[in-house]
Amino acid sequence: MAVSQRTAPAAPALQPSPAASPAAGDGLTLEARLAAVEAAMSVRLDEAAVAHEVRTAHIDTTPIDLADVITVPLTLQPSTPQLGTPVAALLERARARMETDGWCAGALSDESGAVCLLGAIRKEAGGDRGLEADAASVVLDAIHRRFGHHVGSVPEFNDSWGSGHTPARMLGEAASMADAQGR
Repeated sequence: MAVSQRTAPAAPALQPSPAASPAAGDGLTLEARLAAVEAAMSVRLDEAAVAHEVRTAHIDTTPIDLADVITVPLTLQPSTPQLGTPVAALLERARARMETDGWCAGALSDESGAVCLLGAIRKEAGGDRGLEADAASVVLDAIHRRFGHHVGSVPEFNDSWGSGHTPARMLGEAASMADAQGR
C-alpha cells in the first residue's frame, strides 16, 4: 500500500515593511536607521500600553490588608489577655460580641442580632453612656491613627466596609491603645 505524502502549500514569507524597519542598504545613515527603529518601537509600546489598559480595566485595585486574607488556626492564636482598664475591657468585649453576633452596616444592629462598631460598644456598655462615649472616642482615635483624619466618625468608618473584618480588628487595636493609655 502506497502512502501519499501531502504537503501544505508554503506560506508566503513575511517581509518587514520598509517603514517598519529600515534595511541596511536603503542609503540611510546609522543614526537615521536607529531613529526610525526607535519611532517604530515607540508606536508599538504605546499600542501595547493601550491594550494593557483595556485588558485590565475591570480589575479592582482596592488595597488588600493581609490581615483580612491570612488567618491563623484557632489552636495557634494567642489567648486574649485580660485588659485592666474599663475602656479597654469594654472594647475587647465589643470586639468579641461583633465576632460572635456578626457585623452589620447602616444600623446599630439588624434583625439577626448583628452589630456595628457603635452597636457592639453600646450593648457591652450596659447603659453607661460615659463609658460608651470614652470607648467611641478611643475607637475614633485608633481609626485616625491607622486610616487618617479624613474619616469623620465611627459610623462612617463602619459603613464604608463590605465585611466586619476591619471594624472588628479596629476594636481590638482600640482596646490595646486604651489599655496602653490607662483608659
